[in-house]
Amino acid sequence: MLAIRLPAKIEKRLSTLAKRTGRTKTYYATEAILQYMDDLEDIYLAVDRLEKAGLRWTQDDLERGVDLDS
Repeated sequence: MLAIRLPAKIEKRLSTLAKRTGRTKTYYATEAILQYMDDLEDIYLAVDRLEKAGLRWTQDDLERGVDLDS
C-alpha cells in the first residue's frame, strides 16, 4: 500500500483524466510509476556499463559487422 499527497493541480488533472477515460486514478498512478521505473532502470544500467571497463563498439564497427564475440 502506498499513499501519496499530490499538489492540488496534479490531483485535479489526474481526476479529470480518470473521469474522461473511465479508468481509476490508481491505474494512472501505477502506469506512471512503472514507466518512470523502467526509464530509471535503463539509465542506471547505462551508467553502470559506462563506468565499467569493457569492450566497446562504435556504430561504424557494428555496421562493418565486427565480430562481437571477440
